[in-house]
Amino acid sequence: MILSKGIRYMLLATFVFSSMNVCVKLIPHLPAVEIVFFRSLISLVLSFAYLKSTKEFTWGNNKLNLILRGVFGAISLILYFKTLQHIPLASAVTIQFLAPIFTAILGIFLVREYVKPLQWLFFLMAFAGVIVIQGFDTRISLLYLVMGLGASVASGLAHNFIRKMKSSEHPLVIVLYFPLVTLPVTAIWSIFIWETPTGYDWLVLLAVGILTQIAQVLMTKAIQAEELAKIASLRYISIIYALMYGFLLFDESFNLLTYVGMVLTLIGVVLNIWYKYHISRKQIKNVE
Repeated sequence: MILSKGIRYMLLATFVFSSMNVCVKLIPHLPAVEIVFFRSLISLVLSFAYLKSTKEFTWGNNKLNLILRGVFGAISLILYFKTLQHIPLASAVTIQFLAPIFTAILGIFLVREYVKPLQWLFFLMAFAGVIVIQGFDTRISLLYLVMGLGASVASGLAHNFIRKMKSSEHPLVIVLYFPLVTLPVTAIWSIFIWETPTGYDWLVLLAVGILTQIAQVLMTKAIQAEELAKIASLRYISIIYALMYGFLLFDESFNLLTYVGMVLTLIGVVLNIWYKYHISRKQIKNVE
Protein backbone atom coordinates (compact mmCIF):
# COMPACT_ATOMS: atom_id res chain seq x y z
CA MET A 1 0.00 0.00 0.00
CA ILE A 2 1.36 3.43 -1.01
CA LEU A 3 1.06 5.99 1.77
CA SER A 4 0.03 9.53 0.86
CA LYS A 5 2.49 12.39 1.24
CA GLY A 6 0.62 13.79 4.25
CA ILE A 7 0.65 10.46 6.09
CA ARG A 8 4.37 10.00 5.41
CA TYR A 9 5.12 13.47 6.78
CA MET A 10 3.04 12.81 9.89
CA LEU A 11 4.68 9.46 10.58
CA LEU A 12 8.11 11.08 10.27
CA ALA A 13 7.08 14.01 12.49
CA THR A 14 5.85 11.63 15.18
CA PHE A 15 9.08 9.65 15.06
CA VAL A 16 11.22 12.80 15.30
CA PHE A 17 9.17 14.15 18.23
CA SER A 18 9.60 10.78 19.98
CA SER A 19 13.34 10.94 19.40
CA MET A 20 13.37 14.43 20.96
CA ASN A 21 11.65 12.97 24.04
CA VAL A 22 14.46 10.44 24.33
CA CYS A 23 17.05 13.23 24.24
CA VAL A 24 15.32 14.96 27.17
CA LYS A 25 15.33 11.71 29.13
CA LEU A 26 19.05 11.23 28.45
CA ILE A 27 19.95 14.30 30.54
CA PRO A 28 17.99 13.95 33.80
CA HIS A 29 20.78 15.75 35.71
CA LEU A 30 19.97 19.04 33.95
CA PRO A 31 16.95 21.07 35.18
CA ALA A 32 13.95 20.85 32.86
CA VAL A 33 13.78 24.65 32.79
CA GLU A 34 17.34 24.80 31.49
CA ILE A 35 16.56 22.29 28.73
CA VAL A 36 13.55 24.38 27.69
CA PHE A 37 15.82 27.46 27.64
CA PHE A 38 18.23 25.88 25.14
CA ARG A 39 15.35 24.43 23.11
CA SER A 40 13.73 27.88 22.92
CA LEU A 41 17.01 29.58 22.00
CA ILE A 42 17.54 27.26 19.04
CA SER A 43 13.88 27.52 18.01
CA LEU A 44 13.96 31.34 18.19
CA VAL A 45 17.04 31.59 15.98
CA LEU A 46 15.66 29.18 13.38
CA SER A 47 12.10 30.57 13.40
CA PHE A 48 13.21 34.23 13.25
CA ALA A 49 15.65 33.52 10.43
CA TYR A 50 12.92 31.79 8.43
CA LEU A 51 10.32 34.51 9.07
CA LYS A 52 12.75 37.27 8.09
CA SER A 53 13.35 35.48 4.79
CA THR A 54 9.62 35.64 3.95
CA LYS A 55 7.21 38.51 3.42
CA GLU A 56 5.01 37.28 6.27
CA PHE A 57 7.02 38.86 9.08
CA THR A 58 4.99 40.90 11.60
CA TRP A 59 4.92 41.35 15.36
CA GLY A 60 1.25 40.34 15.46
CA ASN A 61 -2.05 42.08 16.14
CA ASN A 62 -3.21 40.63 19.47
CA LYS A 63 -0.07 40.67 21.56
CA LEU A 64 -1.82 39.74 24.82
CA ASN A 65 -3.15 36.46 23.42
CA LEU A 66 0.21 35.78 21.77
CA ILE A 67 2.01 36.30 25.07
CA LEU A 68 -0.49 34.16 27.01
CA ARG A 69 -0.08 31.38 24.43
CA GLY A 70 3.66 31.59 24.99
CA VAL A 71 3.40 31.60 28.79
CA PHE A 72 1.14 28.56 29.01
CA GLY A 73 3.16 26.81 26.31
CA ALA A 74 6.30 27.36 28.38
CA ILE A 75 4.65 26.02 31.56
CA SER A 76 3.42 22.96 29.68
CA LEU A 77 6.81 22.21 28.18
CA ILE A 78 8.70 22.61 31.48
CA LEU A 79 6.31 20.29 33.34
CA TYR A 80 6.30 17.78 30.48
CA PHE A 81 10.10 17.66 30.31
CA LYS A 82 10.19 17.18 34.09
CA THR A 83 7.92 14.13 33.84
CA LEU A 84 9.94 12.76 30.93
CA GLN A 85 13.04 12.86 33.11
CA HIS A 86 11.54 11.11 36.13
CA ILE A 87 8.83 8.63 35.09
CA PRO A 88 8.75 5.93 32.39
CA LEU A 89 8.80 7.38 28.88
CA ALA A 90 5.56 5.76 27.68
CA SER A 91 3.68 6.86 30.81
CA ALA A 92 4.77 10.50 30.41
CA VAL A 93 3.69 10.47 26.76
CA THR A 94 0.33 8.87 27.58
CA ILE A 95 -0.50 11.45 30.27
CA GLN A 96 0.38 14.23 27.81
CA PHE A 97 -2.21 12.75 25.44
CA LEU A 98 -4.86 14.25 27.75
CA ALA A 99 -4.06 17.70 26.32
CA PRO A 100 -6.84 17.51 23.66
CA ILE A 101 -9.32 16.61 26.41
CA PHE A 102 -8.37 19.66 28.47
CA THR A 103 -8.42 21.76 25.29
CA ALA A 104 -12.07 20.77 24.75
CA ILE A 105 -13.08 21.30 28.40
CA LEU A 106 -11.36 24.70 28.69
CA GLY A 107 -12.78 25.66 25.30
CA ILE A 108 -16.23 25.77 26.92
CA PHE A 109 -15.14 28.84 28.87
CA LEU A 110 -12.50 30.43 26.63
CA VAL A 111 -13.92 30.10 23.10
CA ARG A 112 -17.53 29.19 23.95
CA GLU A 113 -17.42 25.78 22.26
CA TYR A 114 -20.09 23.24 23.19
CA VAL A 115 -19.13 19.76 24.42
CA LYS A 116 -21.59 17.00 23.50
CA PRO A 117 -22.80 14.66 26.30
CA LEU A 118 -21.13 11.63 24.68
CA GLN A 119 -17.78 13.43 24.74
CA TRP A 120 -17.89 13.51 28.55
CA LEU A 121 -17.98 9.69 28.50
CA PHE A 122 -14.83 9.68 26.36
CA PHE A 123 -13.20 12.19 28.73
CA LEU A 124 -14.02 9.96 31.71
CA MET A 125 -12.56 6.94 29.90
CA ALA A 126 -9.29 8.78 29.23
CA PHE A 127 -8.96 10.00 32.83
CA ALA A 128 -9.76 6.51 34.14
CA GLY A 129 -6.88 5.18 32.06
CA VAL A 130 -4.45 7.63 33.65
CA ILE A 131 -5.67 6.66 37.13
CA VAL A 132 -5.06 3.00 36.29
CA ILE A 133 -1.55 3.82 35.03
CA GLN A 134 -0.64 5.69 38.20
CA GLY A 135 -2.30 3.20 40.52
CA PHE A 136 -0.49 0.15 39.15
CA ASP A 137 2.95 1.65 38.49
CA THR A 138 4.88 2.48 41.66
CA ARG A 139 7.42 4.45 39.61
CA ILE A 140 4.85 7.22 39.12
CA SER A 141 4.46 9.28 42.28
CA LEU A 142 1.50 11.55 42.90
CA LEU A 143 3.80 14.57 42.44
CA TYR A 144 4.81 13.60 38.90
CA LEU A 145 1.25 12.59 38.03
CA VAL A 146 0.11 16.09 39.04
CA MET A 147 2.97 17.60 37.01
CA GLY A 148 1.95 15.55 33.98
CA LEU A 149 -1.68 16.61 34.33
CA GLY A 150 -0.53 20.21 34.83
CA ALA A 151 1.41 20.01 31.56
CA SER A 152 -1.72 18.81 29.76
CA VAL A 153 -3.87 21.57 31.30
CA ALA A 154 -1.34 24.26 30.34
CA SER A 155 -1.15 22.80 26.84
CA GLY A 156 -4.94 22.93 26.62
CA LEU A 157 -4.87 26.62 27.61
CA ALA A 158 -2.18 27.36 25.01
CA HIS A 159 -4.20 25.62 22.28
CA ASN A 160 -7.29 27.64 23.17
CA PHE A 161 -5.41 30.92 22.86
CA ILE A 162 -4.20 29.74 19.46
CA ARG A 163 -7.81 29.08 18.47
CA LYS A 164 -8.82 32.56 19.65
CA MET A 165 -6.33 33.96 17.13
CA LYS A 166 -7.21 31.71 14.19
CA SER A 167 -8.46 34.61 12.07
CA SER A 168 -6.26 37.42 13.38
CA GLU A 169 -2.69 36.06 13.36
CA HIS A 170 -0.47 34.31 10.85
CA PRO A 171 0.52 30.80 12.04
CA LEU A 172 4.22 31.62 11.69
CA VAL A 173 3.82 34.59 14.05
CA ILE A 174 2.18 32.34 16.66
CA VAL A 175 5.09 29.91 16.31
CA LEU A 176 7.62 32.73 16.77
CA TYR A 177 6.00 34.05 19.95
CA PHE A 178 6.50 30.76 21.77
CA PRO A 179 10.31 31.04 22.01
CA LEU A 180 10.04 34.85 22.30
CA VAL A 181 8.13 34.44 25.57
CA THR A 182 9.72 31.23 26.77
CA LEU A 183 13.34 32.33 26.37
CA PRO A 184 13.38 35.26 28.88
CA VAL A 185 11.22 33.35 31.39
CA THR A 186 13.45 30.28 31.38
CA ALA A 187 16.64 32.39 31.25
CA ILE A 188 15.75 34.20 34.49
CA TRP A 189 14.58 30.98 36.15
CA SER A 190 17.71 29.12 35.08
CA ILE A 191 19.96 31.64 36.85
CA PHE A 192 18.82 30.26 40.23
CA ILE A 193 19.12 26.54 39.37
CA TRP A 194 21.83 26.53 36.71
CA GLU A 195 23.76 23.32 36.06
CA THR A 196 26.53 23.75 33.51
CA PRO A 197 26.22 21.13 30.74
CA THR A 198 29.32 19.04 30.18
CA GLY A 199 30.58 16.77 27.43
CA TYR A 200 27.83 15.16 25.40
CA ASP A 201 25.18 17.24 27.20
CA TRP A 202 25.77 19.98 24.65
CA LEU A 203 25.13 17.62 21.75
CA VAL A 204 21.92 16.35 23.35
CA LEU A 205 20.67 19.91 23.98
CA LEU A 206 21.44 20.83 20.37
CA ALA A 207 19.58 17.73 19.23
CA VAL A 208 16.52 18.68 21.33
CA GLY A 209 16.25 22.04 19.57
CA ILE A 210 16.97 20.79 16.05
CA LEU A 211 14.72 17.72 16.29
CA THR A 212 11.86 19.87 17.60
CA GLN A 213 12.20 22.28 14.68
CA ILE A 214 12.37 19.44 12.14
CA ALA A 215 9.31 17.77 13.66
CA GLN A 216 7.33 21.03 13.56
CA VAL A 217 8.20 21.55 9.90
CA LEU A 218 7.20 17.97 9.04
CA MET A 219 3.91 18.31 10.94
CA THR A 220 3.13 21.58 9.16
CA LYS A 221 3.78 19.92 5.81
CA ALA A 222 1.54 16.99 6.82
CA ILE A 223 -1.33 19.36 7.72
CA GLN A 224 -0.88 21.23 4.44
CA ALA A 225 -0.84 18.03 2.36
CA GLU A 226 -3.70 16.08 3.99
CA GLU A 227 -7.04 16.55 5.74
CA LEU A 228 -6.38 16.99 9.45
CA ALA A 229 -8.94 14.32 10.37
CA LYS A 230 -7.00 11.73 8.36
CA ILE A 231 -3.69 12.34 10.08
CA ALA A 232 -4.58 13.58 13.59
CA SER A 233 -4.78 10.10 15.10
CA LEU A 234 -1.35 9.16 13.69
CA ARG A 235 0.34 11.21 16.41
CA TYR A 236 -0.74 8.55 18.90
CA ILE A 237 1.61 6.10 17.23
CA SER A 238 4.21 7.85 19.38
CA ILE A 239 3.15 5.59 22.26
CA ILE A 240 4.61 2.68 20.27
CA TYR A 241 7.86 4.60 19.76
CA ALA A 242 7.90 5.45 23.49
CA LEU A 243 7.43 1.82 24.50
CA MET A 244 10.16 0.74 22.06
CA TYR A 245 12.64 3.42 23.13
CA GLY A 246 11.83 2.87 26.81
CA PHE A 247 12.49 -0.87 26.55
CA LEU A 248 15.64 -0.66 24.42
CA LEU A 249 17.36 2.39 25.98
CA PHE A 250 16.04 2.65 29.54
CA ASP A 251 15.10 -0.96 30.38
CA GLU A 252 11.47 0.07 31.02
CA SER A 253 8.69 -2.49 31.15
CA PHE A 254 5.12 -2.47 32.49
CA ASN A 255 2.63 -4.82 34.06
CA LEU A 256 -0.56 -5.82 32.24
CA LEU A 257 -2.81 -3.36 34.08
CA THR A 258 -0.56 -0.42 33.19
CA TYR A 259 -0.84 -1.38 29.52
CA VAL A 260 -4.62 -1.54 29.98
CA GLY A 261 -4.54 2.00 31.39
CA MET A 262 -2.56 3.25 28.38
CA VAL A 263 -5.00 1.64 25.95
CA LEU A 264 -7.98 3.05 27.85
CA THR A 265 -6.54 6.57 27.72
CA LEU A 266 -5.78 6.30 24.01
CA ILE A 267 -9.26 4.97 23.22
CA GLY A 268 -10.90 7.83 25.13
CA VAL A 269 -8.82 10.49 23.35
CA VAL A 270 -9.13 8.97 19.86
CA LEU A 271 -12.89 8.43 20.21
CA ASN A 272 -13.29 12.08 21.18
CA ILE A 273 -11.37 13.21 18.08
CA TRP A 274 -13.34 10.85 15.84
CA TYR A 275 -16.67 11.96 17.32
CA LYS A 276 -15.87 15.66 16.84
CA TYR A 277 -14.92 14.97 13.22
CA HIS A 278 -18.12 12.95 12.68
CA ILE A 279 -20.27 15.78 14.08
CA SER A 280 -18.52 18.45 12.00
CA ARG A 281 -18.92 16.40 8.80
CA LYS A 282 -22.60 15.89 9.57
CA GLN A 283 -23.11 19.62 10.09
CA ILE A 284 -21.39 20.40 6.77
CA LYS A 285 -23.66 17.94 4.94
CA ASN A 286 -26.75 19.50 6.54
CA VAL A 287 -25.67 22.94 5.33
CA GLU A 288 -25.12 21.61 1.83
